[in-house]
Amino acid sequence: MDAKDILGLPKNSFPALEKKSRPHKESQRKPDGISREVYALTGGLPALMPAIDAAHLKKRPPSDEKITWQWLPFTSSARKDNLQLYHWVRVVNGVPPTGDYSFAKYNKSVDIIKYTDEEYEKYLTDPMWTKEETDQLFDLCERFDLRFVVIADRFPSSRTVEELKDRYYSASRAILIARAPSSGNVAAHPLMKESYNVKQEIERKRALSMVLSQTRQQERRDEEVLVEAKRIAELRMPAKAAEESQLAIASNSGAEVTERTIPDETVSPLMVVPDNAATLASLRTLHVYLRTYALDQMVQAASSSAGLRTIKRVEQTLQDLGINLKPRVPTKAVCAEHLELRKEILTLLNLQKQVQYKETEGSSFRDASYGETPGTPKVRNLVFHMRLHRGGDQDRTFIPDSMSYGAERVGKKDHKRKGPGAPSPSAHKRPRKMKASDL
Repeated sequence: MDAKDILGLPKNSFPALEKKSRPHKESQRKPDGISREVYALTGGLPALMPAIDAAHLKKRPPSDEKITWQWLPFTSSARKDNLQLYHWVRVVNGVPPTGDYSFAKYNKSVDIIKYTDEEYEKYLTDPMWTKEETDQLFDLCERFDLRFVVIADRFPSSRTVEELKDRYYSASRAILIARAPSSGNVAAHPLMKESYNVKQEIERKRALSMVLSQTRQQERRDEEVLVEAKRIAELRMPAKAAEESQLAIASNSGAEVTERTIPDETVSPLMVVPDNAATLASLRTLHVYLRTYALDQMVQAASSSAGLRTIKRVEQTLQDLGINLKPRVPTKAVCAEHLELRKEILTLLNLQKQVQYKETEGSSFRDASYGETPGTPKVRNLVFHMRLHRGGDQDRTFIPDSMSYGAERVGKKDHKRKGPGAPSPSAHKRPRKMKASDL
């Protein structure tokens, strides 16, 4: 009896253990041209730098070429002392390479302007500089290729870098101008295009030194000021937007005009030129815009209350005056004058309409007064209609013609009944009273 019998377990109660399947590792092949030890150090990861192609490593030189490396002397054209040095050179078939040193092409020098004694006396005399100092400055500039920090260190007298630059560039510009037949011949020279401003350079270095010498506490204070300024600007944005909307509403209400009509013609009174506040407010939201675009918007705002015919007449007037519809040089002053001229032309055209309307009204009144007496019904009706058109006498009660001239009509009937020799009694009779049926 054993433990299995005591526990009542069968003899083969433990199942066979299943072997866990291991993930299949992809075999990475070692690249050609790399040793096994070096590849093991990389862990199979790709190299950070591009490796040399294996084909290039296995490339063999042609069998007819014999390559050797020799220790040979060389000279460089960049040096003027003919110094001879040695280096290893690749020699093919025993023939050493010829020509200049391969790195001599990187030797770049600055062309320094030279001057004569006569030119110095005529163009370069300066009470702050002597001729000896100027000669030393130009020699050092040629020697150190305008590296003014090194030149200031080598200069015998105490001169700042800004003073040395100012003297060199001003003297070089003076010599160029003196030697050129005209100023246009040297206008494209770098020394003429980019002049050296010594005051600006001193101020720039002073501001830079102030920024670089700030402490951590000053930098934090500056950052706090910028954050506070940004917060204040964000708080003012809603108030600014509300103000701009109020200006837009005010300008739209001021642009409304009324029109008067007469038979067969439409005449508009003097137009109120709308305020440009709404247009300026809409342009501010763009932050960046062309001045020609702003001029177009202002012209549209100024002509918004005018009709299409009036706008065409304004453009025709500009063409008659020989003025372009859009300025060729749209500066701020030119655009302002152009817009003002358009407003004055629009006012002139409306004044002409008003004059024409008054003349038509006066001529119609004169023609009616010459043709019939003022007491006739036609003239009274014309005067009544003109008053209605003007808007006056609206509270008066209109008396029809039958009421005003009833006696005259009765007299005519009576005159027909009487004989030809009998006088008309219409002048002696009172007009009859009106009944409700007559109204």
